[in-house]
Amino acid sequence: MNPLLWAARNGPYVLVSGLAMGLLLPSLAEPMRPLLAPLVVLLLFVTILRMEPAAILGSLADLRQVMAAVIGFQVLTPLVIIFVGFVGGWTGTAVILALLIMTAAPSISGSPNLCMMMGYPAEHAMRLVVVGTALLPLTALPIFWLIPELGDLGAVLKAAFSLFLTISGVTVVAVGLRRTALRNPSARTLMQLEGAATITLAVFVIGLMPSVSNAALSDPLLAAFWIAFACLVNFGAQAATLQLTRRRLAPAQATAVSLIAGNRNIALFFVALPPEVTAPIMVFIGAYQIPMYLTPLVMRRMYSA
Repeated sequence: MNPLLWAARNGPYVLVSGLAMGLLLPSLAEPMRPLLAPLVVLLLFVTILRMEPAAILGSLADLRQVMAAVIGFQVLTPLVIIFVGFVGGWTGTAVILALLIMTAAPSISGSPNLCMMMGYPAEHAMRLVVVGTALLPLTALPIFWLIPELGDLGAVLKAAFSLFLTISGVTVVAVGLRRTALRNPSARTLMQLEGAATITLAVFVIGLMPSVSNAALSDPLLAAFWIAFACLVNFGAQAATLQLTRRRLAPAQATAVSLIAGNRNIALFFVALPPEVTAPIMVFIGAYQIPMYLTPLVMRRMYSA
């Protein structure tokens, strides 16, 4: 049996397997860390290679909707979190900081793959990834200005700019290859590409889970709290957004927007912010991967209803 085809047909279970390996075998994380950046590039490349080039850009109307979604997610939502934190006097707490970093971040680069696992095209999610990452230098400005405890805005902007350049470069190469050597791919080839992306996602998570494993051994209640909190905010954001968009947008667009509402690239802030800022929420950063990788399994029925 072709492992790529098998992975494409069983994507949610492949992701859960990677998640389980990351939790149960934390010793695998150390050799995996140097591979995390190349795996992100490979995931983007394979994902874009599977898309129809003409559908990636989309219509001007769709791009306006994308801009509105990005501003709502990356500016308005974190501003609401900041307001609640100020009113309640909780701005320095780990919970508010975790919510702030999550809501200020753009979409994860794997959101197009999640859309495909739900049975919807990936183009809408890809536009949200590109536009959200491109606008992060602007959307992050009010957040860092209001909460100076977050640290160095320049480091975050540098990381966002680097990611945007990576996405742009990979997109150009993948679209060029799709227009030439892979102009008319067969259904089998597209399935193999989807399987390759699924396996890449499953391998990627192994390097991100030691913080949860270590916390579970040293303080099980703390680990349980952050896992439950991560699942609540991730799945809750998806469910609430789908209810708001289901009757206003086409199913593929509503699915992409809802998936991204809960699944954000908080790793951008993790690599850029100082350790004293990220230390209190390290377990959350690891625990956040759990609902992200469980999304195709747990939320599939909601998106197909």
